Amino acid sequence: MNITSGISVKVLGDYGPFSRIGKSIGYQVTIGESCYLVDCGSPVFQKFGGHGLKQIKGLIITHCHDDHKRWFSDFALFNKYAPDVNHKLHLMTSERINSGLVESSLQALAMSLAFDCKQVVEIPYEEYVDFTAIAARPKYRIAQLAEAPGVSRLAVVDNANRVVPADLAKIFIGTSGVPRMLFKDPPSGEWVEPESFYPFSSPVFYDENWQPLRDAEGFTIEAINAPVWHGVPSIGVKFSTGSDTVIFSADTNHDLELWQELYQTKIPQQRRLSDSQFAAASVIEGDINDYIERIWSAERYQDAIKAFTTGITIHDIAIRKSVVHTDYRRLEHTTLDMNRTILTHSPDKMTSAWRLSEAEKEFFITGNTLMEVVAGQPLPVIGDFFHKEDGRYFVCFRSAQGEYAIYEQDKVLSLCIDQFRGLDGQLVDRVEIYEDISGQYFPRLSREETFYRKRPDGRVELVAYDDNGSSGRLVADQRPRLTEEFIQRQKQ
Repeated sequence: MNITSGISVKVLGDYGPFSRIGKSIGYQVTIGESCYLVDCGSPVFQKFGGHGLKQIKGLIITHCHDDHKRWFSDFALFNKYAPDVNHKLHLMTSERINSGLVESSLQALAMSLAFDCKQVVEIPYEEYVDFTAIAARPKYRIAQLAEAPGVSRLAVVDNANRVVPADLAKIFIGTSGVPRMLFKDPPSGEWVEPESFYPFSSPVFYDENWQPLRDAEGFTIEAINAPVWHGVPSIGVKFSTGSDTVIFSADTNHDLELWQELYQTKIPQQRRLSDSQFAAASVIEGDINDYIERIWSAERYQDAIKAFTTGITIHDIAIRKSVVHTDYRRLEHTTLDMNRTILTHSPDKMTSAWRLSEAEKEFFITGNTLMEVVAGQPLPVIGDFFHKEDGRYFVCFRSAQGEYAIYEQDKVLSLCIDQFRGLDGQLVDRVEIYEDISGQYFPRLSREETFYRKRPDGRVELVAYDDNGSSGRLVADQRPRLTEEFIQRQKQ
């Protein structure tokens, strides 16, 4: 099969921010001749080198946590100062996230030396970054308005820079000092935080004339916010060719029961101001949550549950009680389709019945079909269980004679490699385990004195060592056999 259409996704890094493996989040998306990066928490210079980075058409940042944007300022500096790069870094995100990147990169980008090295000069952010909004533009924003020389104040303004009256919008300054907007929803009359309450499709708060970005090759790139619930300003990203779709849900707590509560629950206000004081105030110091009457709109909920109905989803995961990520135990309470989802951003050690991603893996998406690219060829994604540990990736297959076992306790899976001893919980299945090395499958090794080594020609050796030295022999990839057996079993 020749890859001439569809969407290619290469996983540059998919571990959490506190990982010992150190491969934070990043993906390379290729459609036709166009190549984009989704997040740059993984070491992009190591992955691409200077020449490779010049081929990147745009960088999409989903939010400002460092494990997703760690190399942003270095990437911007590279584009400005590399002698053979003649364009700025093309950044694609929402206006709110771009503002966060401006602030977080200030110390790295704002000041430098003049070319003769005789002056310290200030350099505007716009000289480094060519920003394109891929999210709908808000109709209202918080702005710093000059009232007199050296005197300014915060105000909510519309896109014509007109001050919005206090009976429609107010500013809250909390303990962090970050200003947040409280907005009166016109249909309901309830006070809400608009960036949480409304989806990008809502004409109440967002520009209804906004359209997804269309690449010159004909596909679209669109930010989504309805199913993204992470705390900090965040977006998901949808690539669509018309027939092929991939969605990066970004970091989020995806839980239908939670989402229902967010839009159905009316919250009693706990104002610390009298009605007249509250009505007159345009800026309030305190906790905005004392004044919010509803977290989500019904419109956002409806958009969220429809977000993943087609295509393939790359979705973050945690094992339990992460708060800001999806809990593995709650996957049955999501809208995700197990056969069209790849779990990413996973802990260093995890066992899953859902497909796990892994740094350096490349997936190929056509319609609702997900395949893995191995040595340039797309192959079916197979396996009954998936396991990551110590930077290694394993695929497990059910087998009545399997030497290993999968256990479940409190809906969390564990892989037992010690003759079924030492694990609590219920036995789920006996399995055979194969180590995945660049998409090739080899039986799990039980002796510490042996390991697999991939050679420069792509073949794999089984290496054994002892006090006298080491020796190696070529071993055969078991994936072709396992694929045939897996497909046959799926048909039964």
